[in-house]
Amino acid sequence: MKRKSSGRMTAPGMNRRYFLQVSAAGAVTATALGGSSFFPTPARAEDSITWISPRGTLEVLDDYPYWVGKEMGYFGDLNTVMEAGPSDGTATVKFVALGQADMGFPSPGVFSFAIENDMDLVSVFNMGAVDVFDFAFRPGEGVKSLKEMEGKTILLGSAAWQAITDPMLAAAGADISTITYLEGGWPQWGTVLATGQGDAALAWEGLRADWQGKGLEFEYLLGMDHSNFPANVFVVRRIDTEDPDRKALLEEYLRGWAMGLEFGHQNPRAAVQAVFNAFPIVKNNLGTELGTESMMQLAGVFRGNMEEREGWGWHDMAKWELFFNTLKEIGQTTKDVKIDEFITNAFIGPANDFDHAKVKADADAYELPEDMAAVDVAAIQARFFDNAIR
Repeated sequence: MKRKSSGRMTAPGMNRRYFLQVSAAGAVTATALGGSSFFPTPARAEDSITWISPRGTLEVLDDYPYWVGKEMGYFGDLNTVMEAGPSDGTATVKFVALGQADMGFPSPGVFSFAIENDMDLVSVFNMGAVDVFDFAFRPGEGVKSLKEMEGKTILLGSAAWQAITDPMLAAAGADISTITYLEGGWPQWGTVLATGQGDAALAWEGLRADWQGKGLEFEYLLGMDHSNFPANVFVVRRIDTEDPDRKALLEEYLRGWAMGLEFGHQNPRAAVQAVFNAFPIVKNNLGTELGTESMMQLAGVFRGNMEEREGWGWHDMAKWELFFNTLKEIGQTTKDVKIDEFITNAFIGPANDFDHAKVKADADAYELPEDMAAVDVAAIQARFFDNAIR
């Protein structure tokens, strides 16, 4: 059967008429919402990979490697589907566990939620080599360490994001019992901070530039500077890693992402343009300059220190050991997690087995429109940390 990289997108709220719940016993169930009986078509087509976002939208730069891969043909004839998940974040693991998506993109905290609830998922690709999460403050009100967050009120886009912040803060020695959380809602929680509520807001690399483009001026305590945790991963069902045909399909798919990451490293402006081609609204919202800055913030997290990694997507097991040990200490999980049962680097070799010289040549030869070609990447790099607390 001929396969193609369709990049079909499903808008959030259009076909999600079921609310996924985890029972006290850990079983994932679906409860109908409204009058519709429609449920998403199961994602387990033999020749297809459906990826679900932890965000309520795909109209962001975060997924630039995919849109590069789609435009450049790096997924070959594989049929690929991208879906935006409900913005509580946990849907990205729940839908995978139910078989309504093949791959999710959870934060470490949400991944731990899946493990705690026996969803039997495995991380196969660590997109975030360093901690992507930051804390935003109104100008002049920031702190210089995570421990100084004690006693603060932190705004979140979703209450589920507390699973992200608590471990970060606890690992830095902060007493998390002193911290108050307010659910500001997606996507307005940053605006809520700007209007004077709360002391800080959870943010992440890439979002710094996005908020700046929306006129939200903050200063940031960067996770990459203050946290030893990893960031978001790609998770799949364990049974798919054990099935030879599905495993080969996943390897092919992850190779497309790895090629997109390499392309973006070689030519950031071209990677941004690929997103603009898919979503002109992103260009309208950010423009070429801030769009490139947002992408470069994300690229720094995705790449990390490549000299210490074995390729795109490689998991640093020591970071994951620290993360899960911290969760157990603060009571966020009850289990002693054996890292190698839930995290594997077995897919990293195949994912990085591509012609790097060809990808560089593709990136170098990419024809940029005049406005994107005028963006000064060196100037962006020079001001990269201007709003960071150092």
